[in-house]
Amino acid sequence: MNRTNTMSKSNNSTGGGIGFLGILTIVFIVLKLTNYIDWSWWWVLSPVWAPIILAVLILLIVYLTGFLLSKTDKYKSHGQHVQKKKTGFAARLESMQKQNKELLQRNNEVSQ
Repeated sequence: MNRTNTMSKSNNSTGGGIGFLGILTIVFIVLKLTNYIDWSWWWVLSPVWAPIILAVLILLIVYLTGFLLSKTDKYKSHGQHVQKKKTGFAARLESMQKQNKELLQRNNEVSQ
């Protein structure tokens, strides 16, 4: 088997490359250094930090939305005892316990 042939087959890397924002950052830096633009360095480097700030803002909005929704659910049920309807095994068990209690009461009444 040819050694170069196996090397080319095993080298299946899929690199993402520099990306659009990386190229945009380089273009802005080149334009700033050649004095074509007179922007602050904050704006020149904005393609680097803007996605990070955007992700943090989205996470903050999601967190605050969840927090506020959980608070409104607590206020809706405040002062009220919310009892969940039991289904399946728990419902059958509760029914059997109730029947057993009634049978014991009847048995006690009959024996007295």
